Amino acid sequence: ISHGEARATITEGSAAVREYRVGDRDVFQSFGEHEIAPAYHGAVLVPWPNRIAAGRYAFDGEEHQLAINEPERNSALHGLACWRPWTLVDQGPDRVALSFRILPSPGYPFQLETRVEYRLDADGLRVTTTSANRGDRPCPYGLGFHPYVAAAPGSVIDECALTLDVRRRLLPDESLIPKGDEPVAGGDYDFRAARQVGALTLDDAFADVVRDAQGRSWARLQGVDGRTAALWADENFGYWQVYSADRLPEPMARRAMAIEPMTAAPNAFNTGDGLVRLGPGESF
Repeated sequence: ISHGEARATITEGSAAVREYRVGDRDVFQSFGEHEIAPAYHGAVLVPWPNRIAAGRYAFDGEEHQLAINEPERNSALHGLACWRPWTLVDQGPDRVALSFRILPSPGYPFQLETRVEYRLDADGLRVTTTSANRGDRPCPYGLGFHPYVAAAPGSVIDECALTLDVRRRLLPDESLIPKGDEPVAGGDYDFRAARQVGALTLDDAFADVVRDAQGRSWARLQGVDGRTAALWADENFGYWQVYSADRLPEPMARRAMAIEPMTAAPNAFNTGDGLVRLGPGESF
């Protein structure tokens, strides 16, 4: 899809943004047409973003066990719609929409249909998502996205300035599951005003977002070329995850930063933090 100097490519797998460029500048770190997305690049994360500890949770008094797809942390990671084929439902020169239906299965015995639309206009790339419970029982729900915002060509994120509209950092345990939280004010993770990332390693979730008059919270990454990528999420998104891409394979490591808006906190299926309960026929 395209609009003016902007161009984006959306894939059938994961409904992911494979590339997003404005002119000759990558806004998102891209991956090749015949390459598997290296680390959830550009994917839609549904029906939960981030991690569920040990893949176990209880909902309405019933225990559930999800498959563990992050064995090194014993976690169920990033939902059930990644690496799956989405269905094209609408397309135009500047827009594309895809849908995916999660059918009841062990660990998530619910039926959820999600439609995501990507549209390019004068303001950039706009992503609009609707999920609906198509089953006959309530279901737990969360949503997130996984763009890797690119540093300037030839540079690393150490040289970028990050701004993040949040007041609190969720304190991670060894599996990156929150065990508490702390204010960011005055510390290493205080990016409420633009500050160079430097050598800081990030794989952290943040909460207590700061909102503008439209209810949006913002994240910005400015490269050494003076170009800034600005992301906003609406009032439904109360959390951000930021990852400095240290574990990506070369030459991708620390050449981009994953800046992930989330409606729910990590492990929300257990804590309820940001979790949405969708009744039969309800949509979000």
